Amino acid sequence: MLKTVLLIGVAAIALLLIFAATRPDTFAVERSATIAAPASKLFPLINDMRQFNTWNPYARKDPAMKAAYSGPAAGPGAVFDFEGNKDVGKGRISVTGATEPSQVTMQLDMWEPFEGHNEVRFTLVPDGAGTRVTWAMSGPSAFITKLMGIFFNMDQMIGKDFEAGLTNLRQLAEKP
Repeated sequence: MLKTVLLIGVAAIALLLIFAATRPDTFAVERSATIAAPASKLFPLINDMRQFNTWNPYARKDPAMKAAYSGPAAGPGAVFDFEGNKDVGKGRISVTGATEPSQVTMQLDMWEPFEGHNEVRFTLVPDGAGTRVTWAMSGPSAFITKLMGIFFNMDQMIGKDFEAGLTNLRQLAEKP
């Protein structure tokens, strides 16, 4: 009886691992919001690392986070290194490209809680009297990410943070 239960358990774990291995090798998360402000006002709030962290939801998750800025304050080469609690982790985000006032690209390198190397892209497109801001992140899915994705909806988890960040950006940019 014990042998049968053990074999069923091993088979279930093997099937779970095989299923995880078949999951996509990349992931993408994207959220958008229309903000009642011109792109020229929003662009510096994204392109400047210090300004970015005034509304970035991850910077707000740990007030005691260790943080260091290097390189120029804004634009390509601007770097923010961080180490925080379990909600923040340890990593680096750096501006890799900027086309004023329509796009900022960044590289997010995480070392904790899981290693990851992802591209982050903000696009700003005129939308009526405001600007449509899209926050997107994409990158490779390591095996552990594929396995976690079976139990947790990563798009919803990360997407919720992106939505909060866009709300924070809206509140900051729409102040008179």
